[in-house]
Formats: sequence, structure tokens, C-alpha cells
Amino acid sequence: MGMSVARDSQEVCVMTQAMEAMAGNDPASGMIRLVSEVARSLVDSPDTVTVDAIPDGDGTVLRLKVAPSDLGKVIGRQGRTARSLRTILSAASMKLKHRFSLDIIEHGIELRQNEPSTK
Repeated sequence: MGMSVARDSQEVCVMTQAMEAMAGNDPASGMIRLVSEVARSLVDSPDTVTVDAIPDGDGTVLRLKVAPSDLGKVIGRQGRTARSLRTILSAASMKLKHRFSLDIIEHGIELRQNEPSTK
């Protein structure tokens, strides 16, 4: 079952649409949409959310950037929300047979997957 996000009185099944988009030639565009929509549903300033895809060897790094006031919302207590985002990304990556990783960025500060948060 996909995760639903209410936006502008229209229900969007984010996971289903992202997986359909990923079925094309560019899996990164679907993953960008998936991470972007999930992050937008978590934050207070959804218009500031951006996700960029950077090729990295045999995979792709997705860089999620949010407003400084929303950083805690996408990281969560003890990194639980960020870990959950990465778990979703990992599951979708297996289906696509392409490795994706997630970096969370706020004003030039990068929180990589294997580094603990300083907050």
C-alpha cells in the first residue's frame, strides 16, 4: 500500500507514482520525487525542500536540503526519521537494482548516512 499525502485537496499516492516514474529510463527522477514528497509532508516550509541527484561511482547520492528550522523534522529524534527515509530509499533501490544514498543538508552542513548528528 502506498503512502498518501494530502496536498491542495488532492490525494496523491506518492510511493505508487514514484515507482511508476522509476520504471522509465531514469530511476533517479522517481527517487527524487519520492524523497521530495515525503520530506515536504514532514516540514513546515515545503517550498524550501530541494533534492538533487549526484552520480557517485556505481550509485547515486540524493541530497535533501531543507530550511534550518525544519532540519529536526527530517532527522527526527535520535535520527529515527532520517533512518526511516533511508530504509524506504534502500527498499526502492533494491527493486531498481541501483544504489541510492541520502545526504541531508542545511546551509552547507552535510549529514551523511554513517555520521552521527551533532544535534
